[in-house]
Amino acid sequence: MKLINIGFGNMVSAHRLVAIVSPDSAPIKRIIQDAKDRGTLIDATYGRRTRAVLITDSDHVILSAIQPETVANRLGGRGEAEEGELDSDE
Repeated sequence: MKLINIGFGNMVSAHRLVAIVSPDSAPIKRIIQDAKDRGTLIDATYGRRTRAVLITDSDHVILSAIQPETVANRLGGRGEAEEGELDSDE
């Protein structure tokens, strides 16, 4: 089982991921709100700004404070990104 670091030491199973998307569009915001209402939202941002939304095959929605491209690179095995990718003021 391959685990992907989604920031702050949090890991997600790579085999369970269906999509990695940006939280900016209205449909994604609705998905986040629906998951919150159902109790399937996992907030792994530690109070930071949400930059990536991970959708799993079990209908869980995971919020991450790192860029979707960074998560995708880690999923593809292109190495770990620097910890400086997170803005300290957000």
